[in-house]
Amino acid sequence: MQVLDSIQTLREALGRARRPLGLVPTMGYLHEGHLSLVRRARAESATAAVSIFVNPTQFGPQEDLTTYPRDLSRDLALLEKEGVDIVFAPSLEEIYPRGFDTWVHVDLLARRLEGEARPGHFRGVCTVVLKLFYLFRPERAYFGQKDAQQALVVQRMARDLNTGTEVVVCPTLREPDGLAMSSRNVYLDHHQRRAATVLYRSLCLAQEMLRRGERDADKIRTAMMALLQSEPLVSKVEYVSIADKETLKELEHIGGPALVSLAVRIGRTRLIDNVTLTP
Repeated sequence: MQVLDSIQTLREALGRARRPLGLVPTMGYLHEGHLSLVRRARAESATAAVSIFVNPTQFGPQEDLTTYPRDLSRDLALLEKEGVDIVFAPSLEEIYPRGFDTWVHVDLLARRLEGEARPGHFRGVCTVVLKLFYLFRPERAYFGQKDAQQALVVQRMARDLNTGTEVVVCPTLREPDGLAMSSRNVYLDHHQRRAATVLYRSLCLAQEMLRRGERDADKIRTAMMALLQSEPLVSKVEYVSIADKETLKELEHIGGPALVSLAVRIGRTRLIDNVTLTP
């Protein structure tokens, strides 16, 4: 496994790499969800590559950039075990050199949900992902369904800007009690960890209401909100959304595939999750 920290050494390695190449962009502190993407890339590619970079431009001023969990040596050990060929772990200055002043912006898809709750977030995501796409020129890049809006935004960017990269979205991996795997789960104490299952339980409630024939999206949102607010350790529900799966426009009636997503704070920890409903 080659571990590289500069664009120059990365380009040299990529010049020797076999194709097709599958890329898994990450911010590190890897868990089984990340590794499932790595295994998919490994299975479908002659060269499997992973980037590890905590991207500051996708964090807001009051967010957890300075405390975001990091453990590069642990991550590298996990990736070597999975048979990864190339790991790119650049410094901040390598990605954003002095005077950097170019940004990538996706419009409608990035305005809603996470875009509204975290202004500037997707500008940072799209800018760093496009840089990685241009550096690696991967045939495929792998993202998790847990960040469903991010996957949609990146797919749109890749398509609109003709990157030639297929954005592959892989299923959310969950803990046995349903909590979606996330690097931020490490912030939760024992009581908060147990309370965090209310996110998945509220998504399951939406699925059950749909199964019983409910198609009124507002009724489902109201029921989900009531369940979330019944958990004492929920400090804030930022949004509960039932939206068209492709446009993310909020629905009144569920007549086709819908993305049900939510952002909830347990104490100071912000968690997101989603499921797709199909009548």
